[in-house]
Amino acid sequence: MEASTTVQTKTRVMVAVDESDWSSYALTWALDHLFINAPSTVEGSEAEAAMVTLVHVTQPFQHIVYPLGPAGATYYVSASVMESVKKAQDESSAAILSRALQICKDRMVKAEAVHLTGDPKDMICQATEKMHVDLLVVGSRGLGMVKRAFLGSVSNYCAHHAACPVMIVKPPRGSGPKVSVSSSK
Repeated sequence: MEASTTVQTKTRVMVAVDESDWSSYALTWALDHLFINAPSTVEGSEAEAAMVTLVHVTQPFQHIVYPLGPAGATYYVSASVMESVKKAQDESSAAILSRALQICKDRMVKAEAVHLTGDPKDMICQATEKMHVDLLVVGSRGLGMVKRAFLGSVSNYCAHHAACPVMIVKPPRGSGPKVSVSSSK
């Protein structure tokens, strides 16, 4: 019996997307490796088409007080500023999901897009449970242990809290940010 690496027609795969190159790489990797010969990519196939769910999460703009100056004067964000920020976030989210949907279309894989608002870590994990996802695919920024402790890691959180298996796709070696090291003598 031959082992198969393709997604079965009933398997629900969710890919978390954002504006990063790591996210785009994870999506491309998942489509290229998990959807090989999927029914949606084979002409004349009458089987149920494989589909990927793309999820993007926007953090809500916090209506908070900003301190101004040493006297402790405060500044409240006006409703018009909040509306402007919300509109910009919605436009950015639409562009991110549109780009991800185009990547799927280029590879002839059916896709649906989901836009959520909240903390990305929590919302992605909740979405996997509510949508009965079989596999979550997320990209990795390749943070070191110290940066991950301070900045947090969506992929690390999802790996420990999602209700399904999680595949963390790391970028190819040498494709991360370039760091120059100089020594002064």
